[in-house]
Amino acid sequence: MSNEAVALIGFVSLFVLMLLRVPIGMAMGLVGITGFGYLTGFAPALKLVGQTTMRTVTDYTFGVIPMFLLMGAFVSVSGISRELFRAANTFVGHWRGGLGIATIAACGGFAAISGSSVATAATFSTVAYPEMRRFNYPQSFATGVIAVGGTLGAMLPPSTVLAVYGIITQQDIGKLFIAGIIPGLIAIVMHIITIAIIGYLRPDYLPTGPKSSWPDRARALKDVWAPLLLFLFVIGGLYGGFFIPTEAGAVGAVGAFIIGILRGRLSREGILQSLLQATRTAAAVFTILIGALCFGYFLTITQTPQNVTEFLTGLGIGPYGVLLLILLMYMVLGCLMDAMAMVILTVPIVFPVITAMGFDPIWFGIVVVLTVELGLITPPVGMNVFVIKSVIDEVKMSQIFRGAAPFVITDIIRLAIIILFPWIATWLPMRMIG
Repeated sequence: MSNEAVALIGFVSLFVLMLLRVPIGMAMGLVGITGFGYLTGFAPALKLVGQTTMRTVTDYTFGVIPMFLLMGAFVSVSGISRELFRAANTFVGHWRGGLGIATIAACGGFAAISGSSVATAATFSTVAYPEMRRFNYPQSFATGVIAVGGTLGAMLPPSTVLAVYGIITQQDIGKLFIAGIIPGLIAIVMHIITIAIIGYLRPDYLPTGPKSSWPDRARALKDVWAPLLLFLFVIGGLYGGFFIPTEAGAVGAVGAFIIGILRGRLSREGILQSLLQATRTAAAVFTILIGALCFGYFLTITQTPQNVTEFLTGLGIGPYGVLLLILLMYMVLGCLMDAMAMVILTVPIVFPVITAMGFDPIWFGIVVVLTVELGLITPPVGMNVFVIKSVIDEVKMSQIFRGAAPFVITDIIRLAIIILFPWIATWLPMRMIG
């Protein structure tokens, strides 16, 4: 049997296992080792499992993932999300659709500390949704805003998805984090503009709230200055070349712990909960990584990346035509797969194509994450929608998807802007020190 046929059988088997609800990391590892064993012998394949596992969990570079996850867990358990929402609401809550704008702003702030889309969506389902319903915001709008606000966790640093992309492609994770800042801020601005347009076109659809006094605003800001300063310190250290990403994650985790203790927000139970939460999430991510690496070795010996590169570059449709095909593939997969699994499964295959076409790998990482973000809020699998539904049982999934639809259009426009103007993603990384 030819290598191409073995690779095809491997992909079919992988998708069958995924349809059978086998965890993606386990499925990739099982297919990868079986295929590798078929082609080279099962003794080398089993040896590969041990080597890959040990190398992954002991690699210093991979330490960036649990460190930033721990930082996010401390921040989440400390209740900072509620303070961010309250602070944003004091400034814009009296505008039409102001609670939605406050939710987007607070999601951006929380995402910039937690680095997780799912955690952001789950947290603000309990923080923002009750407030919006109390002021008679429609269910579809309230949950749609939370769903799209959660996607900011995939872009704004410290993004776990960007970190994994950097590990797979051997790109500078610090530069990827910095590259996500401007596109992330553009996302916040465009989502706020979208809410303003909805409020303008349908004034009876979105209510207004009471206006807060300046003393109330000052008190609200006092509650959030410490975590925001922590974020600026960590990202500033990366940008200035004072930290490498793993060190920045450690500094962030220690800083979040100290802030939580000094403010009396982290009890013994809270610390234990944070450690368990970060450990469980890191274990899940590392399981997917190990499985993906095993599957990647299988693809390498079947020469799948080289074959895909030759096929796409030989189509004669030009670099941007190939890029469009890749992004269409991501949009389809995004409707069916988890964001992390999609990146880990596809990037080893399409990355050689991108480099062969002469595209900037840092820019492409941002484009991939932008496309992955769409998958988080589009049917039938939108992960953020499932998370919100699990927290807010009273709302239908169709309502959440309907509420997120205007923001999907906004994100497609943003994706087009980043493709047309690559410097938006590369300008800051090119000016990093070190």
